[in-house]
Amino acid sequence: MSSYLTSDTIRRLREERGLTQRQLADRIGVTDKAVSKWESARGLPDISLVEDLAAALGVSVAELLTGDVRENANRAGNMLRSKFYVCPICGNVVHAMGEGSFSCCGVQLTPQEPEEASGDAEHAFKIDRAENDWYVTLDHPMTKEHYVSFIAYVTSDTVRLKKLYPEQATEARFTMRGSGWMYLYCNRHGLFKMKTPRVERPRAPRLPF
Repeated sequence: MSSYLTSDTIRRLREERGLTQRQLADRIGVTDKAVSKWESARGLPDISLVEDLAAALGVSVAELLTGDVRENANRAGNMLRSKFYVCPICGNVVHAMGEGSFSCCGVQLTPQEPEEASGDAEHAFKIDRAENDWYVTLDHPMTKEHYVSFIAYVTSDTVRLKKLYPEQATEARFTMRGSGWMYLYCNRHGLFKMKTPRVERPRAPRLPF
């Protein structure tokens, strides 16, 4: 991963946003000559300016430093568009309402693309109803080399995640909050998903006429 931004990144982002060097300079309180030097590789902005520069260019600091800008058409966010990022080194889990730019342990993380759990015999977990809860279970190895890292329950307005560790049972229990998706992440085989069962609501009794 790049440790600092480059002149090409600054120029490309500025041009993509239709800004002149003077306009960008005015936004962060420097001269257009300073911006010109940055873009011609005759100098780079001080670290104290990086946050303001990222804001002026409409990107995150991580995106500015790496040059990897991920466009997200759904800026407002929606839990059902959730993305999960998992660090391959420490196992840290990042949840986002859409694609973003994240790094951990010096590694640029990419969003995990879920597979349908029902199509994989080893990861076709069960979702049962236990009173007002969803109870998720799977017969899966839970060793230090091969294990389920987390199970998550995502609806349109909430996300609940249970972190699992080796030697634990592969199970989780979540309070029902409407229809949504369950996600399960295996450290060897990746992310799997399954839609929660449909809940039949009791019908109101008919009134006699």
